[in-house]
Amino acid sequence: MNTFNSTTIRRDFPALQQQVYGKPLIYLDSAATAQKPQCVIDTVNAMHTQWNANVHRAVHYLAVQCTERYEQARETVRRFIHALSAQEIIFTSGTTAAINLLAFSFGERWVGAGDEILVTEAEHHSNIVPWQQLCARKGATLKVAPVDDSGRLQTDALAALIGERTRLVCVAHISNVLGIVNPVKEIVQLAHARGVPVLIDGAQGIVHEPVDVQALGCDFYAFSGHKLYAPTGIGVLYGKERYLEQMPPWQGGGDMIASVSFAGTTFADLPLKFEAGTANYIGACGLAAAIGYMESLPAAEAHRYEQALADYTVRRLSAIEGLRMYGAATPKTGVVSFTVDGVHPLDAATILDKSGIAIRTGHLCAEPLMRRFGVHGMLRVSPAFYNTPDEIDTLTAALQKVRKMILF
Repeated sequence: MNTFNSTTIRRDFPALQQQVYGKPLIYLDSAATAQKPQCVIDTVNAMHTQWNANVHRAVHYLAVQCTERYEQARETVRRFIHALSAQEIIFTSGTTAAINLLAFSFGERWVGAGDEILVTEAEHHSNIVPWQQLCARKGATLKVAPVDDSGRLQTDALAALIGERTRLVCVAHISNVLGIVNPVKEIVQLAHARGVPVLIDGAQGIVHEPVDVQALGCDFYAFSGHKLYAPTGIGVLYGKERYLEQMPPWQGGGDMIASVSFAGTTFADLPLKFEAGTANYIGACGLAAAIGYMESLPAAEAHRYEQALADYTVRRLSAIEGLRMYGAATPKTGVVSFTVDGVHPLDAATILDKSGIAIRTGHLCAEPLMRRFGVHGMLRVSPAFYNTPDEIDTLTAALQKVRKMILF
């Protein structure tokens, strides 16, 4: 490990101080949703108690204050991911909503019968189902790039699938099951060489990797706040302005219009064209607070600590007889998925829960990938920088006990 002090960091997260079934909580499910630091909780409370008013609609003090904070949050996100303009930052309810927005609006503008959308075998359902729905509406075809037995995306196969009818390539920055970091910059270059834009699902990438959308060159990048220590119900779709300008709105309603009459409607400029209805301004400000918190940490040390903890998790779990991990390829982050011979994942997770250990189990919103590896479900451990080696040791010992309880 390094000098990063996880004990001090843990004090910032009230949820980690509690007990579950009389045991200290060991929270190892941050890939699903991360716990929130006190500064985020305080920001949300302050928004509710001091500056709660609808944005972009009124001239009274609270509305002006709230609108200013909402737009400051947009600028914070722009700076955090190095977007060219705040107009390229669309607030959504999360990665799922961001991808659905893109599937509808991009699809309406550029996808027709006989066209193709390219995804990979390791995608989250949120980066599969919206594209299936688009293809069904438009008579298009969904193409799938494979992964090998180590979980590595086969970039040669992906490149071979990009053809004249490919309209968009959709790929996860980091797999939510395998933890493998995909070569997204290389994929963007491959696609752009053929004139095809790229969406990156950054739900995991935004947490574990510095994100510079201009350096990556991607055309769209989607992520959720709740995995980045922010509140639930807030997320972002980044899109290059030249695409967003040509895409029709996803939803209609207040705040996304310039003028409405029964003869027709003209739409607001970016980014409001895609933000119909009352915005989640409180969530957006909470996201900005979470980004501020992340930026207050020594980034290099935090990353080294998290990576070292992930490596330690792999080493400790490897010592358990009958335990099989998935995703051996590198580079890899702190998402570790596995099965234990003869032990149903749900049984294991239920027993671990009674010991105060929270992990994820099931198909992990990636059923096609489960079938690729010949399993119905997996167990997933996803430590964050607020976890400790001692917690991993406790997990390992508990898994050993689970195995003995069920198999002997």
